[in-house]
Amino acid sequence: MARTIPSSRLKTTLLALGAAAIGALALPGAASAQEVLGTWLRENGESRIRLAKCGDAICGTVVWLKNPAESKSKVGQRVFYDMKPNGSNSWAGQAFNPEDGKTYSGKMTLSGNSLTTAGCVAGGWICRSVSWARAN
Repeated sequence: MARTIPSSRLKTTLLALGAAAIGALALPGAASAQEVLGTWLRENGESRIRLAKCGDAICGTVVWLKNPAESKSKVGQRVFYDMKPNGSNSWAGQAFNPEDGKTYSGKMTLSGNSLTTAGCVAGGWICRSVSWARAN
């Protein structure tokens, strides 16, 4: 025998399903934030940074240098600050360049096990990018 569902219960069920669907859509962004965390090797093999949670943002710190005596970077130096989600698999915040001692507006973009970081001036029109490979 078929059973009828009261309209109030049907509305509640539909609202719950809608909320679950919206929550599921939010998960890929959360997963991407987790994927960017970890240790990254610079394309030239000269340094590694570790991206980690910093409150509600992501920060990046130098954790290894191939030739510390020849580098203006220092192990333990923070080079990415306050990186917050800025679209799918991308973050925006600030980037410190140890080579010139200046802080720029920063961007990070994740694509699989490749990360591109950039420090920008002129409202993001002029950027210098660096590529990184996952090291862990």
